[in-house]
Amino acid sequence: MAMTVHCDIVSAEEEIFSGLIEFVSLTGSLGDVGITPGHAPLLTEIKPGPVELRKQGGEEDIFYVSGGFLEVQPSKVTIMADTALRAHDMNEAAAEEARKQAEQALSDQNAEFEYSRATSQLAEAAAQLRTIQQIRKKMGK
Repeated sequence: MAMTVHCDIVSAEEEIFSGLIEFVSLTGSLGDVGITPGHAPLLTEIKPGPVELRKQGGEEDIFYVSGGFLEVQPSKVTIMADTALRAHDMNEAAAEEARKQAEQALSDQNAEFEYSRATSQLAEAAAQLRTIQQIRKKMGK
């Protein structure tokens, strides 16, 4: 039987996942991060995108996080996200529309808007779309 560690994925709104995992991967502030039981303690910022879990028993699950922090302790991994969703609950049409609106706001030179907010919205929409595409790839659709 594979070694496991307890993992929690929480957002400001709710706890999304709590259970034993064999492996978790996500994108941290310095690049991709893979965590297995026995990993050294770590605290890092995470970028918007997919979080892949291999649960106890080998079942895989994918979540979307809009950013936040990853904390690794000897007996627990915690992902504290601004927003976290089960990837299967994501709406591709809404993410695509948000991406188009952000791109339009960025291209409209006469509009009064916050550049940083528009770029942040574009990055989040793109991350959601990447997560959805990653699910399709894994499921063979």
